[in-house]
Amino acid sequence: MASLSPSRAADFVTCPLRYRFRVVDRLPEPPSEAATRGTVVHAVLDRLFDLPALERTQPAAADLVEPVWADLLTRDPALGGLFDDDGARSAWLESARDLLTGYFSLEDPRRLAPAARELYVEHVLESGLRLRGYVDRLDEAETPQGTALRVIDYKTGRSPGPAFEGAAMFQMRFYALVLWRTRGVVPRELRLYYLGDRTWLRAAPEEAELRATERRIEALWAAIARAHRTGDWRARPSRLCDWCDHKSRCPAFGGTPPPLPEARAEVPVDDTAPTVCEADG
Repeated sequence: MASLSPSRAADFVTCPLRYRFRVVDRLPEPPSEAATRGTVVHAVLDRLFDLPALERTQPAAADLVEPVWADLLTRDPALGGLFDDDGARSAWLESARDLLTGYFSLEDPRRLAPAARELYVEHVLESGLRLRGYVDRLDEAETPQGTALRVIDYKTGRSPGPAFEGAAMFQMRFYALVLWRTRGVVPRELRLYYLGDRTWLRAAPEEAELRATERRIEALWAAIARAHRTGDWRARPSRLCDWCDHKSRCPAFGGTPPPLPEARAEVPVDDTAPTVCEADG
């Protein structure tokens, strides 16, 4: 079944060729310090809510960094190769603790009772396209007006400039659309926490806005299917290219993409596990 996650949708909008490298060619990408730090921070924020409410403090979060890293390293020993020495690893762990300090400047977890964390959501549109992804946190409350939902997503990078805030909130509206279609409730609030500069974006979606998001997703998928059908995956150079693992293969920088796989599905099915966190997003 054709499927799309917010991260892969963002890939195509940013650069269709990058989408091709990730979904069609499925080229491996080495782990990075930034992405791995994002994984650690997300895991700590998840575990933090396992603690009794009054124990959810900044020192408690800092204490969770080492055990979370140890667990991650046990599952993937290759991550140890990210660092040249113990000093580099210690500085990296401290940078994760600093991001967690940033989180506590945005809200007090002792006052919260999340309904779900790292919640997998999925919905199949009438066209047959499956939307899926992970919501970092879902808060839920019963009010006189009915069930109120608040969708929270953590980013370990810095907040975007005003010109890019709409693109940043697309991921949140994607989640809101799926929650509305599966639960019949339009989320009351969407929040993006940027721990890198300790700020946040907020939106209060409306049903008409989510219908427009659904139409945008369908149009985006039509463009993806057209590129897959024609083989026309164009590079879209931007300042983000400096962080792309596939820059050496990109024609915009003198590279040559590998031949397209001969055995391709009729549509570019992204059947890899959806990403729990987008480290810098």
